Amino acid sequence: MKAETILNSSFTIIAKPIGPLCNLACRYCYYLGKKDLYPEEKNWVMAEPALESFVRQYMESQDADVIPFVWQGGEPTLLGVRFFSEAVALQRKWANGKRVENALQTNGMLLDDEWCGFLAENHFLVGLSVDGPAPLHNPYRTAHGGEATLDAVLRGMECLVRHGVDFNTLTVVHRQNAYHPLEVYRFLKETGSRFIQFIPLVERRVEGDSRLGLTSTAWVTEESVAPAAFGKFLCAVFDEWVREDVGRTFVQTFDVALEAWCGIPSSLCTFSETCGRAPALEHNGDLYSCDHFVSREYRLGNIREHRMDALVFSERQVRFGQDKKDKLPSYCRRCEYLFACNGDCPTHRFSSSPDGEAGLSYLCEAYRAFFGHADPYMRFMAGELRAGRPPANVMNRAGSKEAGLTDLKIERNALCPCGSGKKYKKCCGHA
Repeated sequence: MKAETILNSSFTIIAKPIGPLCNLACRYCYYLGKKDLYPEEKNWVMAEPALESFVRQYMESQDADVIPFVWQGGEPTLLGVRFFSEAVALQRKWANGKRVENALQTNGMLLDDEWCGFLAENHFLVGLSVDGPAPLHNPYRTAHGGEATLDAVLRGMECLVRHGVDFNTLTVVHRQNAYHPLEVYRFLKETGSRFIQFIPLVERRVEGDSRLGLTSTAWVTEESVAPAAFGKFLCAVFDEWVREDVGRTFVQTFDVALEAWCGIPSSLCTFSETCGRAPALEHNGDLYSCDHFVSREYRLGNIREHRMDALVFSERQVRFGQDKKDKLPSYCRRCEYLFACNGDCPTHRFSSSPDGEAGLSYLCEAYRAFFGHADPYMRFMAGELRAGRPPANVMNRAGSKEAGLTDLKIERNALCPCGSGKKYKKCCGHA
């Protein structure tokens, strides 16, 4: 990649202003163990000099008109409204005509009228973690004393709604709720969520080590989702969504799949051809290659000692991102759904292909099943978009709840259902 291309490219920083500190002790959390990176740390709050350095460098290094700030943890609301008021003030100070968009990921436990009033006033987008109804949420997402948390999360959601705060729900699909796809999906819709993200839980540990592992010797945790189960989960939710909810409820996995069928590069790094443009920033200014690669070997440097853009576009980080494409197994390169999956996230690539080649995604079985199942519907919706019609028209062809799903597979020589007047094989059916 040419240097001028790199320097004119945008990136997103995943900021961890309170490091791994959290008021929950979720059974599957991959970030609580990051305390081991800083054994002498006593104060995990991002100090004002580090905060201003982050805001200033981040805004100065972007060539885009809109700068997205993503705040995660741990649990960022532990910092209080005052910290984020200071962050917003610094954004205004260094804006230089650019527009800022803030997104905050939270477990919702501390959301109250003060918080939600601030979030609404400053147009924050909130990602709220909820894993389904009580029997599926509470066993995995507990407070430090083992207390159930769903009631408090729902109170936080009600507060967001009352104040008019835009939010989406983030649902970790784990070993238990994966077997209840429609129960989870319908619960989320009933709570008022219209924007839903399903995040497959794939975590590993090293024998005798409390930290989650990235090495080849690490084993998959018992809380992680089984690939076959995740594939069935996506297919079951998709069947209801494509029949009843297109254009009304937005499921991230389905949206980015439709991007692929439309020939649009994925907006989600998981399915992008390369990665490396979303480094993680720890509370003390340390920058890491990715949110899922916060470990010593992936530390790029500290933004108070080195320019942020120099770290993001360093040869080391560029190679990290390019490896996603370059290290694909042959099995992936031959796959008919490579255009949609691109080999999945590098942190999931610890399985072997049927011919024994390393580097296959642990979730390959899930995504092949889902993309194969969704293919005729995706082709139809992509055709509708190309014809200037709403993709929600697919619901008319997918059948009613009573009638069940109608097969959308179309004969290659039939007229294309998008209305172009061409044969299907020459239009939406063209590979």
